[in-house]
Amino acid sequence: MDVVVAVVATLVVTWVPALLWWRRQGRGGDLGGPARRATFEMLHTASRAAPAFRAGLTEQGAQKAARHLRALLDCRALAITDGERLLAWDGEHDHHAAEGLSHAEVTLGNGRTQVHDVACDRIDCPIRRVVVVPLATDDRVVGALAAYGEDVPAGLIRAAEEVAQWVDAQLELAELDHSRALLMEAEMRALRAQISPHFIYNSLTTIASFVRSDPERARELLLEFAGFTRYSFRRHGDFTTLAEELRSIDRYLLLQRARFGEELRVTLRIAPEVLPVAVPFLCLQPLVENAVRHGLQDRSEPGLITIVAEDAGSDCVISVEDDGIGMDPDEVRRLLAGERRTPSDEAGIGLANVDERLRQVYGGEYGLAVETGPGAGTKVIVRVPKYRPGVTAS
Repeated sequence: MDVVVAVVATLVVTWVPALLWWRRQGRGGDLGGPARRATFEMLHTASRAAPAFRAGLTEQGAQKAARHLRALLDCRALAITDGERLLAWDGEHDHHAAEGLSHAEVTLGNGRTQVHDVACDRIDCPIRRVVVVPLATDDRVVGALAAYGEDVPAGLIRAAEEVAQWVDAQLELAELDHSRALLMEAEMRALRAQISPHFIYNSLTTIASFVRSDPERARELLLEFAGFTRYSFRRHGDFTTLAEELRSIDRYLLLQRARFGEELRVTLRIAPEVLPVAVPFLCLQPLVENAVRHGLQDRSEPGLITIVAEDAGSDCVISVEDDGIGMDPDEVRRLLAGERRTPSDEAGIGLANVDERLRQVYGGEYGLAVETGPGAGTKVIVRVPKYRPGVTAS
């Protein structure tokens, strides 16, 4: 991501002067007073074109961006193609649109800027030449941008190449967004896979044990189990409310208490004002499962799980604590650093997965904090901003 940001910054430094020079040639003005206004207008125009490419090089995005890019280049018409078809044409003289892909054919093949004459028998048409520049991501030509005019001076060629490089940067960002989405989906599948088959088997066995002795209790537990699995395996939304996440955890703990009885005690202290806060989907479930596992392991007395959610100014702070066997702090550091994660280490995978997701969504300062020691229990602290642009529960 840092590389792409650097590329974008470099393009702003390079193509703004190039565009100013090109635009000035057609207007004869100097770069005195109007220079700042012209620079602002160009940056504003570029910013309006940028969102259109965040889904990649698509027909809808190209059509939205074309008029802004034509305004940047101040050309008679502009065309955008992918490798197979014309995606967008902007300009009054659209009788040349059908030729857009053929004009881009050579550039699509060799990845080089080309200048072509445009044959036209209409006297009122000012289009006589075109410059075609490649659009590329990962050193792979994926399309072309063509600027049309009465002539193609060196200034227009340079400006078109700089704008094309800026579009390339937007396409790179789109690919990064797509890769990030795939990564989060993969991590979500890993979290869902972590829901232990033993838990599912033991829950159903516990429910079955009540069928004859307490049919109403069995029915209630079965409904709670259905609600838990429906929530855990839902297919939409990267975020949910803290209230929904806690409701799913309550179902999980209800099923566990039905199995372990008095061996498992649970305390919750939840501030009502943080219940609507949006949190990453399934960000607490692995922490609670880990607490139950450690809280009941190798002990004869009941285990205590404490879940606290508090308002901390601009943040919401959630903690999941057990009074069980604890963990080696150095081992926890290695797990969160990704130095030791094996398929058999379900607890480690769960902690590291949640930590990575929090850092991806909110930044490095919002990773997990773990307080633990051998025989001292474990407390895992999650801190999330109460409001963050782009983060909404669904």
